[in-house]
Formats: sequence, structure tokens, C-alpha cells
Amino acid sequence: MLGRVINPLSAFGCLVHCNSSILTPMTKQSGIIFTQFRNHNKHWNPKFKKLRGQKLIRIKLPDYDKSDDDLTPEEVRSKMKEQGLKPSKPWVEKQIFIGATGDIFEAYVPPEGDGKFSAISKTGAKQKVEFMTKKGKSYLAVRKIRSFEDEFTLGEFEDEAQKIYVKAHEAIAAKDKDGLRLLVTEKAYPEVTHNTSDKTIRWKFIESLELPKVVHARCTNIISRDNIFAQITVRFHNQQTLAVYDRFGRLMHGSEIVKKDVLEYVVFEKHLANKYGIWRIHGKIIPPWMPPREYSTRTFIEEPEEEPPQEVSADEAVPESTVNNNPVVAADAISTKNNSQANVTH
Repeated sequence: MLGRVINPLSAFGCLVHCNSSILTPMTKQSGIIFTQFRNHNKHWNPKFKKLRGQKLIRIKLPDYDKSDDDLTPEEVRSKMKEQGLKPSKPWVEKQIFIGATGDIFEAYVPPEGDGKFSAISKTGAKQKVEFMTKKGKSYLAVRKIRSFEDEFTLGEFEDEAQKIYVKAHEAIAAKDKDGLRLLVTEKAYPEVTHNTSDKTIRWKFIESLELPKVVHARCTNIISRDNIFAQITVRFHNQQTLAVYDRFGRLMHGSEIVKKDVLEYVVFEKHLANKYGIWRIHGKIIPPWMPPREYSTRTFIEEPEEEPPQEVSADEAVPESTVNNNPVVAADAISTKNNSQANVTH
């Protein structure tokens, strides 16, 4: 008799385990919702209770509804310090970077007639003596440069300066703006690109008549004593060709065939305090004794010639339409006509 009695709870558990559809009407009638849990282990290790508690970080959220107008400056300062905020400044500062100086400091003064007299002549020997007397400060500036660059030598720099000189002129002729920024400073960039937009430039380096020579070196600091810039003036005496064409293809200046001897004093600058600073062209020194430059011919739009005004007689001065429409003009025209007729009869 007992073996035939079925436990209702065990039968209900079997139905739950097999997910039978018989549960649906039963749960709806009784209002009980059953959820199955798997791998539920309540036996947690109390040894890690502290570590589990550290997972929760209690943050004090700010009250945005509360106004800070009633707080004193000291309370605002302590509140911002508690939240880890920096105090705001009444002004807005923008960071600036000085990559180049604005001008040539202590510019080199070339001797008059340089490049025309040899060292054997009296004038050439005098120039050599003047050059040696001006070398004192240049030696100190070179020593300052060597304090930042241990392997700096004037011989290697002269070769590097000639490469920069040639590459910069080729970039100007090719209108390579990105490459030109690495070869000239921010001060020299607008000067070398001025009035070159609508022109075709053909420039070619032929040879050096004399090897490039360092004639001047100076160092200076800007804003702070550690922010040091160096400027070195190099003398170039070479042969080159230059031809400039306008937008219509007409030759404006120079020639691609005729070679010309060019004597230039080019100033190179480097930001020594900058770890990634490089030598770039900063400007050119034009002495006052140099001959004036040749001005190029330009193309202009020809304006039409104005025709001279034609003399008009008294009868043709006032049109008939104006006379008929305006009675005052008509009266003046009639009086002028009568006066002219009276003069003729008289």
C-alpha cells in the first residue's frame, strides 16, 4: 500500500527537471514563478572577505543642485582641493614656440670689393687682416656651439652649408613648400616665396669658384639664458644660371645659358637648445657697395586709349526729346538760338 503512494513533491520535482508543459497551467493558477539555479555554491571562503570588500569603491558624488555662490573663497579652495581640481586662472594663456629669431643679430659687414682682389694685392691683404681681427668673437661662439654639439667642426659645416644652399634654391624653383620649411627658417620663408606664385623658375648650380668659407659666428639667448640660438655666416662664390618666366612663358629675367658669377653671404641659424634643431637658411647679407640688381620686365594689361571729346554745336547740344519733355530746357534752347541768329544778322 505504501509502495503505491507517490510523493507529490518528488513528482513535482521531476516535472521541473524535465521542463514539462504541465507546469504552465499550474504556475498560472498558483502565481508561483520557479527559477532554476545551477552551480550555486554558498560556501565562500571568509579568508578573502577583505579583498572582496575592496572591490567596491564608494565615491562621493557632487551635488549639482547646490550652488557655490554662498561659499567663501577659502571654502571653495578646500572643496576643489578635496576633489583634486586646480584653481582656474582669470586669463587664458596660449603656449608659443620660438623656432627662429626675428632678425640677424650682429650682422657681418663684408669688406668692400670682396671677390675682386686677390690676397697678393694691397687691397686683398688689407681685407685678410681685417678678417683676422674680427675672428675673436667668432671663436667664442664656435666654442659655445661645441658645448651643445661635441662633433661640430667648421670644415664639415661648410660642406653641409653648401648642400643646404643648393637644396633650398632647388626647392624654391620647384615650389616644394614642405621641403622648403626644413631648409629655411620661419623668418626667411615668406622672403624666398614672395612673388613666385605665377612664375616659372629655372635655377642650376654650376660650380664653386671658391670653397664656401665661414666668416662670422654669433650666439644669443632669447627670454631665458638656456634658450640659445646660433647664427653662422658663410661666404659663397660660385657660378650659377637663373631664368624666370612669367605666366605666359615669356622670359622676364636672366637666362638658362649665360653663366653668372655670384658672391653671397648666407646666414644659417640653429636652435641649439632644441634637441631636434637643424641648420637652416635664415637670410642673406647684401652689402651697400654691391651693384644694384637688374629689374625684370613685367607684363601688364594694356588699357584702351581714351578718345578726345568732340565739339558739339549749340543746336546739337540739347536733344529734341529733352527739349520737348522739359519746358525750362526748351526755353533756354530757344533763347540761345535767337541770340545766335541776332548776332549773325547784325
